[in-house]
Amino acid sequence: MAAAARTAADGSWCRSPVRRRRHQHPSLRRLDRLPPDGRQRHAPHQLAAKARQLLALVEGAEVRLEERWGRPAGRLTLACFASAARGLMPRVPAEPARHHPELDARLSEVDPHLSVDLVARGVIDLAVAHDWDIAPLPTPPGVEQVVIGDGLCDVLVHRDHPPAARESVRREEPAAARWISKPPGTDCHDWLTRTLRARGYEPLVVHQAEENHTQVALVAAGPGIALVPRLGRGALPPEVTPVRLDPMPTRRLHAIWRTGAARRPAIRETVRTLQELWPSIASAA
Repeated sequence: MAAAARTAADGSWCRSPVRRRRHQHPSLRRLDRLPPDGRQRHAPHQLAAKARQLLALVEGAEVRLEERWGRPAGRLTLACFASAARGLMPRVPAEPARHHPELDARLSEVDPHLSVDLVARGVIDLAVAHDWDIAPLPTPPGVEQVVIGDGLCDVLVHRDHPPAARESVRREEPAAARWISKPPGTDCHDWLTRTLRARGYEPLVVHQAEENHTQVALVAAGPGIALVPRLGRGALPPEVTPVRLDPMPTRRLHAIWRTGAARRPAIRETVRTLQELWPSIASAA
């Protein structure tokens, strides 16, 4: 029931299959030539609104049932971005499950800019998202968030690059360098371009790579420098040296969930686990 409500609220139930079935039978093809009236045009939106109401009812029932049990239980869908999936989240589904075997937590890795919308639409129960110091995380109505902690980032340079001999550099000092970055439209790329442009520089991005580990490999080969978060980065090859930017860029990690599910013991336990794990993970990164 919950899965059906989420699918309906998402609107995917009313897309192409009906139109495909119309063209499979001659007597139904004429329906496409009928002039749509106002009711036909607004019907999908009205039904989607009803589906969201159904989702709220199902979600409320799940909350009340779990509260009656007095412990985390049932299906809990989690999502996070790639570096958190490596550096933070592996223990998050496992820790509560040791004490609450009725809890079925399932993790998906998603792009960070998609996670808020997935939570708002009921596709995901809880997500770990991040924002940068220059762009706060927007949360739509019906979505709550709490801070997990701050993740730090370094500029990675080849060991033969002059800044490798220094502990830190000002943000504008490597502005004219050849940069390795994620593609345009990603949070990391946006931070790099907006920060350097604010200091009067247009960043020269010569290589683009989605994966942080690919960026590290490119730095090790020597064609450029990269801004890479510490979370999930792992050990660096000997050819790569991390250099601190001053002031240091930070990514703030948030746990986000729907307001209607805030009382679920599974949500509260997962948030508690995230906040308890973060200090040790951040210090080790």
